[in-house]
Amino acid sequence: PFLRLLEAQLQEQRRDYEEEVEALRNQVDAMQEELEKQQQAFLQSLQLSPEAQVDFGLQQEITRLTNENLDLKELLERLEKNEKKLKKQLKIYVKKVQDLEAFQAAMPAERRQHERNMQVAVQRKEKDFQGMLEYYKEDEPLLIRNLIT
Repeated sequence: PFLRLLEAQLQEQRRDYEEEVEALRNQVDAMQEELEKQQQAFLQSLQLSPEAQVDFGLQQEITRLTNENLDLKELLERLEKNEKKLKKQLKIYVKKVQDLEAFQAAMPAERRQHERNMQVAVQRKEKDFQGMLEYYKEDEPLLIRNLIT
């Protein structure tokens, strides 16, 4: 069983290696094609008159800027999608905060006052009673939910 496990791992590593080598070969081929295109364009531009060389250079720069512009548009679209997603999450969190505030506002005034007194007491005695918490039994689900979130 151990040898089979090692053999399976070796085969998996070999497949990963072969896939990586193939991807690198494709990348090298693409770079070679691009280099050949650039060399041909350079040789063509040398055969042109000075005015035509300027025009050719401008065309090359326009092409490069157009491609860069398209890449930036794609990036902008991805960022806008991410912004929409984050805005939705923000709305959810704002709603949760509002629900919590509404719940706290619905508590009887005397209980809120008692909780404030408990908070003050805990703050004053924090050094003496670290890790201790006083709460009402009916608030236990809320307390657990708040601890988890």
